[in-house]
Amino acid sequence: MKVRSETYDESSLVDTIVVRIRGMMVDGEFRAGEKLQENAVAARLAVSRNTLREAFRLLTAQGLLTHIPNRGVYVTAPDEAGIIDIFRVRTALQTRALQLAYKTHPGVSLMRNAAEAGERAASLSDWKTAAKLNLEFHRAMVTICDSPRISSAFDLASAELSLVFGRLDDMASIHGPFLPLNTQITSLIDAQDNSAALTLLESYLLKSERTILGAIQRTKKEFNTGLVKFAGPY
Repeated sequence: MKVRSETYDESSLVDTIVVRIRGMMVDGEFRAGEKLQENAVAARLAVSRNTLREAFRLLTAQGLLTHIPNRGVYVTAPDEAGIIDIFRVRTALQTRALQLAYKTHPGVSLMRNAAEAGERAASLSDWKTAAKLNLEFHRAMVTICDSPRISSAFDLASAELSLVFGRLDDMASIHGPFLPLNTQITSLIDAQDNSAALTLLESYLLKSERTILGAIQRTKKEFNTGLVKFAGPY
């Protein structure tokens, strides 16, 4: 019985560390291409190296880390095909959320707060905060499904996209055009016009996907001409 309890506790701790590391990726504390030094990360998170290695194994399986033999563990980010697939996932999850949405759901209130705060941050040119609030808006939308599994799937997709954002410089063009649309979507839900909210979301996500892919292509051109240098094993 004691062995079972210890096994459960260790598994729970590993899951917690996985969530923490993903959160650090979203917040930009770990960036695409960065090598994660095992000793330093274990000390920072106050866990054993064995626990951290298991967390690294799970994050590698999720596509967020890459282990290169004899070199170490690196933070990875999806390529163009991966980004397209992430938006497929987002579209499936978020359109379902809007189909279920009603204005008194707690998730709608969270959406409203994030949308308003995001526009305020943008008006102050605080694009780091605006980007984080934009993500919070979409995470809040997914909570309308009242499904921990759906929320977990969205969190993984968000972590991957955050690593992509970390490789791009112009956050104003990546997030700026979409922040007012967050308020519009929330207003449509408040008006009980879910159909119009859904139509707006679908065009929103398509435009967002194209914006990110375009930014990636521009960054690649700059890299190829020597204007930009990526870190890590790319």
